[in-house]
Amino acid sequence: MQKIIERYRARARETTTVDKSTELEHYMENLKHETANMAKKIEILEVSKRKLMGQGLGSCSMDELEDIDGQLERTLKIIRARKTQLFNDEIERLNAKERLLLQQNASLREKCGLRPMLLESAPAYVPAPPPTPPAQPKERGNYSQSTKSWEVETELFIGFPQMRCL
Repeated sequence: MQKIIERYRARARETTTVDKSTELEHYMENLKHETANMAKKIEILEVSKRKLMGQGLGSCSMDELEDIDGQLERTLKIIRARKTQLFNDEIERLNAKERLLLQQNASLREKCGLRPMLLESAPAYVPAPPPTPPAQPKERGNYSQSTKSWEVETELFIGFPQMRCL
């Protein structure tokens, strides 16, 4: 009976050792497959990033270039919408601050005994007109005026930022 129990224990140890080693092998195989898949995904993302940055576009087909263009347009639209939202939020915050300051100003004027300012007559923000060019001397009926050019660079550049001279 003792020999049977010993054989059973030995056999049980062998099977658990074999089971653990096969389980470990399967786990290692799964990790290798996951690593290979992640490496492929990383390579695809790097190629996509390079294309979006304007590198390696010579090998792209027309469809790929159109896809990249569409993706850039969608991204620009999202960025512009976010920028507009941030500006609108800032304007609203500044308007609320203006109202608060006007109320504080009115209460301080009241405490000092000064006559209150009429909020309706408070000047609204009006942008200053652009400066007019200085008057030019008349030259035999030929009137020449110098005008200032207010230009802003609005082109979309694909690639790394560079210093551009205007």
